[in-house]
Amino acid sequence: MMVSKLIPRYTVVANGQWNHMHSQFRHTIPSERFPVEKGRYVLYINYVCPWAHRTTIVHALKGLEDVIDVVEVDARDASHGWFFSGRSGPKRDPVSGARCLKEIYLKADPSYNGRITIPLLWDQHHGTAVNNESADIIRMLFDAFDPLLPPERREVNKGVAAFRPPHIRKEMDSFLSWVFDTVNNGVYKVGFATSQASYDEHVSKLFQSLDRLEEHLSQPKHYPYLFGQHITEADVRLYTTLVRFDVAYYPFFKCNLKMIRSDYPRLHAWLRRLYWSDGPETNGGAFRTTTHFDLIKEGYAAVTASRGVVPMCPTPPIMPL
Repeated sequence: MMVSKLIPRYTVVANGQWNHMHSQFRHTIPSERFPVEKGRYVLYINYVCPWAHRTTIVHALKGLEDVIDVVEVDARDASHGWFFSGRSGPKRDPVSGARCLKEIYLKADPSYNGRITIPLLWDQHHGTAVNNESADIIRMLFDAFDPLLPPERREVNKGVAAFRPPHIRKEMDSFLSWVFDTVNNGVYKVGFATSQASYDEHVSKLFQSLDRLEEHLSQPKHYPYLFGQHITEADVRLYTTLVRFDVAYYPFFKCNLKMIRSDYPRLHAWLRRLYWSDGPETNGGAFRTTTHFDLIKEGYAAVTASRGVVPMCPTPPIMPL
């Protein structure tokens, strides 16, 4: 039975289906125990993982570099789980000196026996985990630390340009629900299906949803970004899947009915617009600077039947504007 080394957070294989698993630390900032403070919190991430990638994008979009430290956990294997190898990140956790992420989880809860996952938001003051659910973390990063930022970067002052503007929040949350199920998580339901019936079911749902997204972008109110003139949470959460699609999910996960670059012109234009933008809307290139194609390709090759052999993926990994 094949179990993912790359995305242990959400899923296990059972009866041919790739099933959702839930995060266990779900605390909130701000709260009485976890107040807003500069330099108190650490975000543990990995650049291969699309769930962690969400948090690094929002961290960069909001300009939180001087508020929350980011530590890369750069390796994973069967014996260590996530660990610090020194290849692209540090050799040890600069906060605790730990070699493995499991050691950090056990500091939060010595009896913890759940999944060791990233991203992880850590509180240095209490020496414990705040949250390890990416959706929770990005919403905290959107506005929890705004009192420490200049007024123009605070969500309350951005009006319709906020990442979760009130006037479209209900529509956007409905959108995010089906995108998560059939696209963000859908690629894993396809890639790790252990029966033909499961694969056929989920690959059909995946490409039906990509077709639906292509149509969504044809509507004037959903252009140039998914909900109009401004980047929202929806753009962040879809981007991390689609930027990996042609270079990872297409060759490694058998998501190969169509490619983004050749079969979805609107999605392709949207993806390139986010990646190549270095203007104020992306705070100087938040999408591009957090996307590392070499690590993504190597990471996905390591957890599939290619046994670490990285195939010749589309060149360049993303097309110019």
